[in-house]
Amino acid sequence: MALRLVSDFDLRKDVLPWLRSQRAASAAPGARGGGPGVLENNYESLRILNVERNENIIYTYKDDKGNVFFGLYDCRTRQNEHLYTFEKDLHVVSCSVNSERTLLAASLVHFTKEGRKNELQPGSKCLTLLVEIHPVNNVKVLKAVDSYIWVQFLYPHVESRPLAENHLLLISEEKYIEKFHIQVIQEDGNRVVLKDSGHLPRERVAEDFVWAQWDMSEQRLYYVDLKMSRSVLKCIQFSADGKFNLMFEAPLDITLSDSGFKLVNFGCDDLQDQKNLSKHLTLCVFTNHTGTLCVCYSPKFDSWGKITYTVFYFHKGHSKTFTAALGSVDSHVTKGLTFLNLDYYVAVYLPGHFFHLLNIQHPDLICHSLFLTGNNEVVDMLPHSPLQSLSGSLVLDLCSGKLYRAVLNQSYLLQFLWNTQLDCEKMAVLHCVLSCGRDPQFLEAKLIQWISENVSACHSFDLIQEFIIASSYWSIYPETSNMDKLLPYSSVFAWDTEIPGITLVTEEIPLPFMKVHSFKGYWEKLNSNLEYVKYSKPRLLYDNSMVQKEWHSLISEEKTGRRRSMVYMRNIRENAMKVISNLEARNLEPRLTPLFQEEDNHQRLLMGLMVSELKDHLLRHLQGIEKKKIEQMVLDYISKLLDLICQILETSWRKHHLHPQLLHCSRRASAAEFTVFHLMTRILEATRTLFLPLPPGFHTLHTMLGVHCLPLHNLLHYFDNGVLLLTETAVTRLMKDLDNSEKNEKLKFSIIVRLPPPRSSMIDKSPGSVEFLPLNYFIEILADIESSNPALLAFEGHDNVDAKFVEEAALKHTTMLLGL
Repeated sequence: MALRLVSDFDLRKDVLPWLRSQRAASAAPGARGGGPGVLENNYESLRILNVERNENIIYTYKDDKGNVFFGLYDCRTRQNEHLYTFEKDLHVVSCSVNSERTLLAASLVHFTKEGRKNELQPGSKCLTLLVEIHPVNNVKVLKAVDSYIWVQFLYPHVESRPLAENHLLLISEEKYIEKFHIQVIQEDGNRVVLKDSGHLPRERVAEDFVWAQWDMSEQRLYYVDLKMSRSVLKCIQFSADGKFNLMFEAPLDITLSDSGFKLVNFGCDDLQDQKNLSKHLTLCVFTNHTGTLCVCYSPKFDSWGKITYTVFYFHKGHSKTFTAALGSVDSHVTKGLTFLNLDYYVAVYLPGHFFHLLNIQHPDLICHSLFLTGNNEVVDMLPHSPLQSLSGSLVLDLCSGKLYRAVLNQSYLLQFLWNTQLDCEKMAVLHCVLSCGRDPQFLEAKLIQWISENVSACHSFDLIQEFIIASSYWSIYPETSNMDKLLPYSSVFAWDTEIPGITLVTEEIPLPFMKVHSFKGYWEKLNSNLEYVKYSKPRLLYDNSMVQKEWHSLISEEKTGRRRSMVYMRNIRENAMKVISNLEARNLEPRLTPLFQEEDNHQRLLMGLMVSELKDHLLRHLQGIEKKKIEQMVLDYISKLLDLICQILETSWRKHHLHPQLLHCSRRASAAEFTVFHLMTRILEATRTLFLPLPPGFHTLHTMLGVHCLPLHNLLHYFDNGVLLLTETAVTRLMKDLDNSEKNEKLKFSIIVRLPPPRSSMIDKSPGSVEFLPLNYFIEILADIESSNPALLAFEGHDNVDAKFVEEAALKHTTMLLGL
């Protein structure tokens, strides 16, 4: 399936064996009590309570006497630890442990068999307790109220030394959040106790909210409050010292007033009836290290026909509302919609109905996201139980007690490419594989193999163009966070083709209002994204239009004999040499394709110009990055473009067992050579549209294959339309390889007729000379003969000359003199 869930933790496998061993040890003759006591029929009470920032997992179960046991599983050491036991029959609402494992906070309620878990009984209390557990000592009651309380310790970003002060969040069902300051001291060696248990300072963090989400990894609190019936999303960032700042406010065009109270990722709450998830709205916030800010929202929905969900791409300044068809009108929805964070992507899926992989880095075009309906096997292969998306790519399955790490299944996606018939799916999967690849060289090789065999399979876009642009982009993207604004991600800038099974509406949205003025890390990148949306009109994406204009100008000047300054031209040539040297340093394996074996001045000129223009572009817009690093990024980017072209050719060359020595014009071309020639023609079309350089020698190789594969009429048509170019190397080799048969002589003359005119710096033309070197030279020879033989002057003034005869005579004369 497209999404692979890699198990990091399993209650049944990682905890139960340890519990059984502890039980056996406590039951042994002479053993002392105090450990976990449990009977086999109590194992169903085992459940996960919380996953802390360091990925330690807190769990609980009840022994045969109803006592509540708390344990911790360390994902780093793969060891279990007994934390504390309450010798009362209580139901655990929430639990958290500080980073040093010296304090445990828990909220518990009295639970009767007649009552429901999610309703407090009249007169019952929710006890919020703080326990010293290093070693087990005092218990302090923080709250005893008639509403539920959830607890969460703050975790410092650097766990270098024990902290003298801990910070604990209390989240109340009464719609407020408090933060407790808890100071601890060490006594009698390593014993940790509360410094002043009688007085724990507290402060209000938020109030009057209807929804809140905790980001354990980044220590952020997101919450929504209602201002004049308008939903406003706010974010609080906590620092290592417990201080906090309101970072932004963002209006949300959603309705939450009648949705009740909802918490996300404040532990693993089993109070909500999982069977009725489809009756509740879903709201969650996802971010990643590049400064993205996505809010995913699905309102309450009925069970007929279709489902709607909205993603607010705040870092892009717009939202997209998707409506997915559920198949038949009798499609019954019993499960909730699941959103999963996958770094550059967000997965949206409804078990048994659809799977939508949203590209949040580049969300503008729907074709860059993958949508699969219930007809596809991937939809049924995903878990049908509710999943909870934690920070990063962690996913919790409460029903099975498993913690997963969600990753995209590259082998499945590569196989999917070979089978799918839709252009939109090919586009989406191509980008997905490139962006999430953990072995870029392996994945590129697999993609090139697919492209080589399906080069004409896409009708909505050029497959080679898309691969070259996307792969080059991802090769350099990690160098700086702003590269997505400066380099093209795709060769496609508009998509009008309908995606089967889904429709969307795109709307501009108000940007978050930043409440602070100094930014670091993620916040600096988010602010940069927001500033770009505000002020960068038009877009700053690089294109080769200036290179194209300058290249044509230089070629024109070359033909007319005018020259730029020596310094300018030397700089362009040196740029090209740096690109080629950089490319050769990347690839130490010898190539079979005969490229880079000639100067090819026009391609080197194009390379050098692109280096110059791209470097100027990045220097203008990348502030704070040293010039030397930018120059290297430019060389790497252009080298990558050329290397991808070389790899595509090399793959096809090796597959068809071609060798340069096989390209003799005296024998019939093979089917393999026809295939490679067609591929090279498609590469040429792709690069010409984008005005990208080709590896030196490409045109010579392409022309030699063309002469070998095409009938004369088609060949001359390719020459006349500029598909095949008569490079100096190609012409010289053809004149040497072709014998003097009538057919080949006709070909030779046809080629020579099409040779470009001479450069004016090569010869001094007389006033009557024409732009055709063989004829000019022939005229000079005839003029010498005429001046040395006065008898020929009698024919002066007779103009009835057969021009075609003179032209062919001039060509014949030139080939004889050159020994061709």
